[in-house]
Parts: sequence; structure tokens; C-alpha cells
Amino acid sequence: MAYKITVDLDKCVGDGECVDVCPVEVYELQDGKAVAVNEEECLGCESCVEVCEQDAITVEEA
Repeated sequence: MAYKITVDLDKCVGDGECVDVCPVEVYELQDGKAVAVNEEECLGCESCVEVCEQDAITVEEA
């Protein structure tokens, strides 16, 4: 199954929590913001959503 990841860059503070928690390294920080660079690897576990205190990440079935 494929997932669509959206990062609201206005909300993202670049703390890197999503980068650290993701088991398949979907995210990396670019210019102080989280970017889903390996979206095709997403397992849909939503660990990133749970750990993001800014509610900047959404994961939806594509």
C-alpha cells in the first residue's frame, strides 16, 4: 500500500523528531524543515504523526 505524506512547513519547527522516530528513514531535515525524501518507503505506521508536537505531518492512504 502506498501513502501520501504531507508536511506543513509553516508548522514544522525542524526539531527532527520525525527523522529520529521513522523506522524506514522517510524524512530528512532540509533548510531546518522536515522533508519526506523517501515517501515510497512509508509503512503507514504514523509514528511521525504521533511524535510531532506541532501537528505538521499527515499520512494518508494514496
